[in-house]
Amino acid sequence: MKINSIEQRRWGWLVLFTSTTTLVCCALPIVLVAVGMGAVSAAIFSNVPFLGVIAANKIWLFSISGGLLMLAAWVLFRPGRTCPADPVLAEKCNAADRWNKRLLIASATIWTVGFVAAYFSLPLLELYDRMFELS
Repeated sequence: MKINSIEQRRWGWLVLFTSTTTLVCCALPIVLVAVGMGAVSAAIFSNVPFLGVIAANKIWLFSISGGLLMLAAWVLFRPGRTCPADPVLAEKCNAADRWNKRLLIASATIWTVGFVAAYFSLPLLELYDRMFELS
């Protein structure tokens, strides 16, 4: 089964979009608060109401986007994947493949930042506070 470059490009953008939602819902507000811009974070959440819904359902968001990332990685790196024999089409296929791999790496990085911000930053901050309360 061969996937043409247009379908590959669409797949790459879909993966990037789904992983970016994890960044916007979870990592961006934490970063804004951490640098002292909590009012900006509050303003964003009050003016863009669907962000609150996304943040409230972050378990589903991370599960679905993580699953899509794994599926995209399988599509890009599965065995038996080939490009056409025609040199022009082969070059286009290879270029699309390189861009899709770059998008996958960017998406996985964004997803990881969002995941760490959503699930590890608050417990680590509380641990840090407890360590310095004792001293």
